[in-house]
Amino acid sequence: MKILAIGDPHGNMDRLKKINYEGVDLILLPGDIGNANLIRKMAYGNINRKKEGLPEIEYSKKEGFMQVYNTSMEVIKYLAGFAPVYLIFGNVEISNVKTEEDAKKKGKKIPFLADDLNAMKNVKVINGKIIEFKGVKIGGLKYFIDSSWVEEFDSKEDEDYDKKMKNAVKDTQEAKKILGDFGKIDILMCHQPPNGILDVVKNSGAPKHWQGKHAGSETILKYIKEFKPKYVLCGHIHEGRGEDKIGESNVYNLGCCGDKIIEIDD
Repeated sequence: MKILAIGDPHGNMDRLKKINYEGVDLILLPGDIGNANLIRKMAYGNINRKKEGLPEIEYSKKEGFMQVYNTSMEVIKYLAGFAPVYLIFGNVEISNVKTEEDAKKKGKKIPFLADDLNAMKNVKVINGKIIEFKGVKIGGLKYFIDSSWVEEFDSKEDEDYDKKMKNAVKDTQEAKKILGDFGKIDILMCHQPPNGILDVVKNSGAPKHWQGKHAGSETILKYIKEFKPKYVLCGHIHEGRGEDKIGESNVYNLGCCGDKIIEIDD
């Protein structure tokens, strides 16, 4: 069986059209499917402004969401023409719950990305789920804010630090439960890398105080060490693209539009 893993497409159709799909049985995508240029500009811009003591800029969340939504649908429609596609959500995709919250606040109708993707032929969003494909167990862990990330990247002097940490602790506990329920699987598909592995921030577009730090997840690292999945597929830190091992586990940071063929004996 031939599995094709593709890292963070971000709506880059030109790059996706250069990949060889011949003989591929399954396509795996560890998040950040659509173009997130507007969302990234909003997030990084306000992080830097806050660091400089400047007020944050109010952006249209719907505009950023629709850019991600439309380009995500285009990417998945294209890929599903070659083989079944299993994916998780990265940090640019928005859950149905969050979409509904934003829609109520703005009083506007916004499409549900997860529902619309799952309604497509040959496509499955596997956030927090295990799915078996031809005997191979694949677990999907969507992006979450690890409490270890908040400790490393946020200042305790910030007025919203306690709120961020509280939310991160909640997210981390949920991720730990999901991973615990997964137990032993063949492939873990997660958005961010495990901490200390292919996760150093070197992107010049990221905030200056992030540079050189490990941005991976301690929670994911602990899971890999305990349950030893054969393959770990991630992205998120594009400049960390490459391959490494944690014990018996092969870790692939697929970067932005990087691709990797994994061949598994039937």
